[in-house]
Amino acid sequence: MTLSSLGGETVEAHAEIVATGARANYLGLESEERYKNNGVSACAVCDGALPRFRGHPCIVIGGGDSAVEEADYLSKYASKVSIVHRRDELRASKIMVQRAMDNEKVEVVWNHVCQEVLGNDEDGVTGVVLASTVDDSTRELEASGFFLAIGHTPNTGFLDGALALNDKGYVEWTVPQRTNTSSEGVFAAGDVSDDNYRQAITAAATGCMAALDAERYLSAQGL
Repeated sequence: MTLSSLGGETVEAHAEIVATGARANYLGLESEERYKNNGVSACAVCDGALPRFRGHPCIVIGGGDSAVEEADYLSKYASKVSIVHRRDELRASKIMVQRAMDNEKVEVVWNHVCQEVLGNDEDGVTGVVLASTVDDSTRELEASGFFLAIGHTPNTGFLDGALALNDKGYVEWTVPQRTNTSSEGVFAAGDVSDDNYRQAITAAATGCMAALDAERYLSAQGL
């Protein structure tokens, strides 16, 4: 197979491992970009235990299982966690919704979206401006943490149909418990083929799997 870089270089290979990852979805606000890594995060498990969030209110944007999981995790450290959802009903599964309702430190702010992330250079995030989805009202909510839980987008656009993807756009593994893709000699590892766990440790593990699968493939080819 022949690989072409954006710089016009070409590389020939007998096997390939696709490990381009997935990127967290953000709202696209200028203020959100300003405070990334200073109170704005897309991974509560990664950042939730940091000192800046301990004992302070935090906000989670989203309405699915991931949002509830993030809020539940953050409640171990934050003084209060507000799930901000644009509708009047969460998309999460019933058991996850019940978990949120039963958690005394978790509150759902219904029918609102984030209009602006508030903060300053010294403290980072200090709160948000929320806009109602049912009228023209706005409100401010205090928070030291602003967490996004609105999904991820796999970095597969460059493949241009070369590999089979699942309905979420992630590279499909075509052999059970193996990293094979729909193209012979091409393997996939990490978040580009994982729409469930998306953790560094699982990405590293599948990287090892893909390397072993590629090595065995090359050996079978007599290479």
